[in-house]
Amino acid sequence: MHIREILGRDPVTISYEFFPPKDDAGWSVLFESIREFESLRPSFVSVTYGAGGSTRDRTHDLVVRLRRETSLEPIPHLTCLGHRRDEVRSILERYAQAGVSNLLALRGDPPREGRLEPGDFRHAADLVAEIRRADLGVPGGFGIGVAGFPEGHPETPNTLVQLEHLKAKVDAGADYVCSQMFFDNRVFLDWCDRCRLAGIGVPIIAGIMPITSLAGMRRMADLAGGTRFPAPLLRALDRCRDDPESVARVGTHWATEQCRDLIDQGVRGIHFYTLNRSRATRDIQRTLGLAGPQSLRR
Repeated sequence: MHIREILGRDPVTISYEFFPPKDDAGWSVLFESIREFESLRPSFVSVTYGAGGSTRDRTHDLVVRLRRETSLEPIPHLTCLGHRRDEVRSILERYAQAGVSNLLALRGDPPREGRLEPGDFRHAADLVAEIRRADLGVPGGFGIGVAGFPEGHPETPNTLVQLEHLKAKVDAGADYVCSQMFFDNRVFLDWCDRCRLAGIGVPIIAGIMPITSLAGMRRMADLAGGTRFPAPLLRALDRCRDDPESVARVGTHWATEQCRDLIDQGVRGIHFYTLNRSRATRDIQRTLGLAGPQSLRR
């Protein structure tokens, strides 16, 4: 289903992010978790694409398996850094042949090790325009999502310029924006207001990652770059720092309250960064009454 149809059907979309397993042994473990996610009837799911295209084949394989073996609507990430135009065209052709209608277009990051070959795309907006031009028989053309950064992007400290970059991606043909994770709703909602003032009118989906461990929180801070953890959250986590189960409960409760408030504020969608684990996401959805086909659909 095209993302425009999904957004038209679901007043508030609920979606998840998966990443491909590192080896063959990880496939069965991942699909056990995916079956649990499937029972929650999300609007769609996304599949990550490693830095510099390092998981290209595994991303494609996971997307195709989700398409063929589950009822989930998969949206693969596609990064352009280091890719040639013909490579991107080949990837788009494979997805079109597999019946995949939507993509999340990202600039991407260079690999931590090894040399990144030069490519034909400097910015995500260039990739969006390339996807929009592709005429591969997908009804209505590919649906395209792009990333947004409520707390800023480390490479673009000027927030006005950052919004110009986001608007360029939307003007190039993006259908929606999915935000980087955040833990303070006030920051996200203010950013949404600034997006509207900048002329960005497409739906904006909120990215939520429940904290399930202190080590995981530190990894989030490293990966996201610039993520702010509010003092009340840090105080609550510090009180139970020696009890991993309590840490997970605090993190899940915080994310639950974020989601409740966002829905009350009229957010267009919630996208869970799951780390391929279903427990926290299941608990949040069930607490808020969002699990099942009736949840927030018309």
